[in-house]
Formats: sequence, C-alpha cells, structure tokens
Amino acid sequence: MAEFSMELNEDQQQLQKWVHDFSENVIRPAASEWDEREETPWPVIEEAAKVGIYSFDFVAQAFFDPAGILMPIVNEELAWGDAGITLSLLGTTLGLAGIAANGTPEQMLEWGPQCFGTPDKIQLAAFAVSEPDAGSDVSSLRTRAVYDEATDEWVLNGTKTWITNGGIADIHVVVASVEPELKSRGQASFVVPPGTKGLSQGQKFKKMGIRASHTAEVVLDDVRVPGRCLLGGKEKLDEKIARAREGKKSTSQAAMRTFEASRPSVGAQAVGIARAAYEYALDYAKERSAFGRKIIENQGIAFKLADMKTRVDASRLLVWRAGWMGANGKEFTAGEGSMSKLYAGETAVWVTEEAIQIMGGYGYIREHPVERWHRDSKIYTIFEGTSEIQRLIIARAISGLHIV
Repeated sequence: MAEFSMELNEDQQQLQKWVHDFSENVIRPAASEWDEREETPWPVIEEAAKVGIYSFDFVAQAFFDPAGILMPIVNEELAWGDAGITLSLLGTTLGLAGIAANGTPEQMLEWGPQCFGTPDKIQLAAFAVSEPDAGSDVSSLRTRAVYDEATDEWVLNGTKTWITNGGIADIHVVVASVEPELKSRGQASFVVPPGTKGLSQGQKFKKMGIRASHTAEVVLDDVRVPGRCLLGGKEKLDEKIARAREGKKSTSQAAMRTFEASRPSVGAQAVGIARAAYEYALDYAKERSAFGRKIIENQGIAFKLADMKTRVDASRLLVWRAGWMGANGKEFTAGEGSMSKLYAGETAVWVTEEAIQIMGGYGYIREHPVERWHRDSKIYTIFEGTSEIQRLIIARAISGLHIV
C-alpha cells in the first residue's frame, strides 16, 4: 500500500511542472479561440499527442499510480489552463476508465491503445451512458443489447445523450440493458470498434461552458459488435444476472464503477478552474487601486480571497484522499469519492463567482478569462452525478439507509 503524503516526491513534481508548462504555454493561449469556435481543438490535441500527454502510456501511468494522486494532478493542471480543452484531451480517459473498470486485462490491452491512437493517427474514445430519460437514474436505461447466439454478436439499439466525444470518437464504450427487468443489475458495457455500422452522431449541443469539448447524442441502430466486445465476457455477465435473479447481493453496476474511478479526477478539474480564478483575482487585487490604496488592503476583498484559497486547498485535499483510497482499495464508507466531486464542483462555481465580484465589471467581460471559467465551472455540479446525487450517495453511506 502506498503511503499518503502531502509532499510530492521528485517524480511527481516533475510531472506536475511538465503538464503545467504545457497548460500555460499551449492551452491557455488557445482557450478563448476554441471557446468562441465551439469546436474540438484538434491542433492542441495533436500537440499533446506529440509531446506524450495525449497517449495511452501516459494516462495508464497516471491512472495506475500507487499513490492515486497523479491523475488528479494532471487533471488539475490541465483544467487550470482551460476546462473545455481539458475535456477534449481527457474525455477519452472516461472511455478508457469504462474499459478498465469493467473489462478483462486482455480487453484493456486490446482496446486501451486504440482509444488514443498514435501521434500520426489520433483517435478518440467516448463513454456512453446517459439517455434522454435516464440521466442521474442510470438504472432506467432503455438502450438494449440482445445476444445473437447464431453469430456470436451483440445487437445494440438506443439513443445516448450528453456524450463527450459522442459520434466523433473512434471507440465508443456503451452501457446497455441486457435484462431490463433487473434494472441496473441487468446492464453490461460494450466496446463499439471504429467504423462499426449503425452508430451515428445525433444532435450536437451548444453549451454554456466547456465549449471546446464536443458533446452530442449517439444513435445506435442495429449496431452489431462481436461477442468479445462485451466487457468482462459473457460468462461473467451470465453469473451476475443469475445472482441478480436469485436476489443475491451484487457488486456496483457497470456505469457506477466507471464513475467511482473517475470522480476524483473530475473533482480535480474543478479544483484547477477554482485555483485559476483565485490566482487571477489575487493578482488583480494586488494591482488594482481604488480610493488611494490597493483593493486587497480592504478586508472585504482580502477576506474573500482568504476564503477562496481555503476552499481551493480543502477541495484538493478531498480529491487527493479519494484518489489515494481508490488506488489502495479502501472502501468509500462515507462516500469519500462523492465528497471530493461535490465539494470541488461547488467550490469552483463559488470561487469563480467571487473572482468576478472582486474584479467588478472587468470580471464580466471576455477580455478577462474569469467569465469563461465561471461558465465552465457550472457543469461540475451537473455531469457525472449532480450535486444532489452526490449528497444522496454520501447520505446513504453515512446512514446505512436507502434515502430517496
């Protein structure tokens, strides 16, 4: 078991600086342009692939860090640059997490590298769970997966929505219902390989924030995938369904295993946004003069900044704790993963709003990035489990009751 330390070792410090430098020199200068264009920032992804940040090897190294904090560090530093571009770079990791959480080691080795491709042929991945009538309630998925025994294929039909990289990804990891009457216990995850017939992009959404990240519907119309694309394999699925029919306790559902693995990293992105806004507001307050003195010399401003810094650091501590617990097999007995995402997401919204308030009218115009950071921050209280869902998970964990 890796020791938990608040002091980064030399390797962690070097990685943090490397990613931060990329964020400062490549992501930040491009952020405003791609926010305005609302398009996938392919030149930034290409540059990230060229230096090794967008690659299976790098993400695997960070994801399987024994200390559990390398992936949160990477997420924080990238989001410090821009959250939308970060999601374009790291949206693929959600698909990868779906494979890692539900697949076999052999499936991870086969499909993991294909999620990223190579610097000469970049590929993307997507994780498709949410549906028009099943967002937070993933137990109500209508997308069906039916096994065709004659051809050893699974046939997928349905519509997914709010999917990062949806429709433009090369690898789609799709959660579908195999036995609808069993709800979440009758679901499974499938890899849809590149070029599979029947998968198409539906509506692309125009969003308030994270505009550089592609979000769209994914339509599955008689999509046929080989039996080997069932993550975990059919024998494991049959055993799970048999246990569910017998009323035996089951492990967490396919979608939830992925969200549990990714939650601290999502929280880390929120920390990155909040930290960026805090630092920008601090610099502004130290330079801006009003009524004959720097505005930071007024308690009303100084106390805001003190609270902002406190909440940013507290959020990071919750994220790192959850990352360490997840990497070391510690059970989230009090919903610690949800705590990290909940608190960091709400902190990002609050800190960015306070940054705007400190800057006054300057904080509200696009000449400064804080208005964009505020728009970006709001999604962190919504996607991958709303704040209300996180509170529900925490409440059930600490009470031992099925609170509704």
